[in-house]
Amino acid sequence: MEHTISSLSKKIHAGELSIKDVVSQYVSRAQADTLNVYREVFSDIESQVAAAEAMLKGGTATVLTGIPIAIKDNILFAGHKAGASSKILEHYTASYDSTVVKKLKAAGAIIIGRTNMDEFAMGSSTENSAYGVTKNPHDETKVPGGSSGGSASAVAADMAVASLGSDTGGSIRQPASYTGTVGLLPTYGTVSRHGLMAMGSSLDVIGPMAKTVEDAELLFSIISGFDALDSTSIQPEATARTLTKKLAIPKGVRGSKGLDAEVSENFEAMISSLEREGFTVDEVELPHFEHALAVYYILMPAEVSSNLARFDGIRYGERVGEGNVHDIYGATRGVLFGPEVRRRILLGTYVLSHGYYDAYYNKAVALRGIIRRELEGALKEYDAIITPTTPTPAFGIGEKAEDPVEMYLSDLFTVPANVAHHPALSVPSGKNAAGLPLGIQFIGARFDEATLFALGKIVENIR
Repeated sequence: MEHTISSLSKKIHAGELSIKDVVSQYVSRAQADTLNVYREVFSDIESQVAAAEAMLKGGTATVLTGIPIAIKDNILFAGHKAGASSKILEHYTASYDSTVVKKLKAAGAIIIGRTNMDEFAMGSSTENSAYGVTKNPHDETKVPGGSSGGSASAVAADMAVASLGSDTGGSIRQPASYTGTVGLLPTYGTVSRHGLMAMGSSLDVIGPMAKTVEDAELLFSIISGFDALDSTSIQPEATARTLTKKLAIPKGVRGSKGLDAEVSENFEAMISSLEREGFTVDEVELPHFEHALAVYYILMPAEVSSNLARFDGIRYGERVGEGNVHDIYGATRGVLFGPEVRRRILLGTYVLSHGYYDAYYNKAVALRGIIRRELEGALKEYDAIITPTTPTPAFGIGEKAEDPVEMYLSDLFTVPANVAHHPALSVPSGKNAAGLPLGIQFIGARFDEATLFALGKIVENIR
């Protein structure tokens, strides 16, 4: 780890480093990328640098002024391409700024490029990008996780000081765990989705990926807040929770199917360390916690099938084929959407179809409410719910490509927070024998990111 937001900001404000030199260094690293981290390193950064230097000179600089930040390829930046790593949007140029980009620009951050991702954020490995897999900086034969794998690797490889990703079922936290970085899923609605290409509208959240918990907290403080342009935006409720040093583990997590032995050993060691710090860690009954994955894989494809209906070769995106409108639809979507996108569209269309809507979708919606109430109940007594972030360390490139169900299981511990609209934080908790990073996850009460940051800093100090 070279620079963090906080350490670099202090040097810039003190005049020890110039914004131009800092940005030049990071741009050079990004341009020398051999991990397929970036879809594009932007060529018009000079104007951003000039604006940041003017802020510094004029005394209006913030902690983000002059800090090189990467954004995921599904976040709009006016005048720049944004393609969600899909061939169907290969030549699309954003006509407006997403709200998070507006906030980064207002803070003087330097957005240096857009990062590779699973196509339309569908995947857990970044192998589903139409432009090739991103490699894990800790072992180039391993995936960096997904769908925000490019954003995670950009930070882990120090090709950006921090980055933004999007998290629908773990797509920030899972790659953070695989790459040894910090990833935050904010409370749903606290960060605007305006200008984010939708995957699952009731699940998607933009969040920070950083080298430290402090940096994630700083970035969250900049990008969060109510936005009238986003109909799902929520005015955060005031929270005044005091750390009680009580943590809960859902019963069944320790014996979960597919839980890697080294992940389990690391998790138990972290629990022991927390107990030495004065924490009480209890196993609690959350009967439907384990069903969140099934709920997610009904709700998410249903929303995918609706959100991606607009990409048909007529209204948006590229076009393939000729003839009548149905031929164009079929050719365009069959050729320009990748296999995982087509799979989820088909699944979603099926669960929304007549005769299956009640059998699947409505039941999933009802169970979602039960899961949320169970989490809310537990979090009235405990500071957070604690789990490993992922059941395994980063897996090999191609290892799970032929088994989508096995791939989906990597989201086992992360999806409950998305389903219930709770915040969650993944923090590095060590490495396995092969040197691959491992992570620990805290799920907090809604709007209580502050407690998650406090817990994450404790983990950083004891690991």
